[in-house]
Amino acid sequence: RRTRLGLELAGVFLADMIQANLRMAATVLSPRLNLRPAVIAVPLDLHSDAAITLLSNLLTLTPGTLSLDVSSDRQTFFVHILWLADADTFRLSVKERYERRIKELFES
Repeated sequence: RRTRLGLELAGVFLADMIQANLRMAATVLSPRLNLRPAVIAVPLDLHSDAAITLLSNLLTLTPGTLSLDVSSDRQTFFVHILWLADADTFRLSVKERYERRIKELFES
């Protein structure tokens, strides 16, 4: 079960990495910068240091996003994003695509 979860998380990350690299290349090569930068607060449901670190690293490794900080009460995770379309959609994406899988992998 853990192997399947790990492979699933790796597949999601790889797909997001490819998409983000293509978007970054298009942004760099475009004559106009179509950026919508923002810092988003994402409610955090992870508890272990390893799980929070993995989430942080996965987001930072994806072009266009950067993990900034975790609140002192460990309830909120702050992420900088270059192309924000909708804050709630971004939060949901982080929680569904990454946090849920990491929680299952590390904390179940």
